[in-house]
Amino acid sequence: MSQIIHPLKPIYNSDSRILILGTMPSPKSREYGFYYMHPQNRFWRVMENLFGEALMPISAEDKTKWLLKKRIALWDVLYSCDIENAADSSIKNPVANDLNIIFNTADIKKVYATGKKAAQLYNKYTDFGVKYPISTLPSTSPANCAFSLERLTQEYSQIKKYL
Repeated sequence: MSQIIHPLKPIYNSDSRILILGTMPSPKSREYGFYYMHPQNRFWRVMENLFGEALMPISAEDKTKWLLKKRIALWDVLYSCDIENAADSSIKNPVANDLNIIFNTADIKKVYATGKKAAQLYNKYTDFGVKYPISTLPSTSPANCAFSLERLTQEYSQIKKYL
């Protein structure tokens, strides 16, 4: 287990309407310097299905532009934690990111967590749960094999009503 300090910048601008939060970037995401970059993580494939646009294998810069065009902000709940590989269940000593950076800039209409652990950490370690209640979406991690790509896409389709 090692302490990780979040290495990625939040993606948002003043037009962002929803905020999607994970827990902490995986080792592959940290290695590639962008969100949801493990080859088996289905986040970008879900977005492709949801919006009917190819997002793989486009660059991180192009994905950032795409998210901003869709009015989607993307970040993680945690600034730092002790974690074993990418196992959310192993998280110890969590410190939350300062989400005011986004909430003070964008008119966020809805906050979503990509998994139960992200929602739990948001509610426990931030003060935003009352003003910005979080809804939990299923994890797109390969560890969540109970959800097919089609089922994930169906679950994530709720984000479109706030865009």
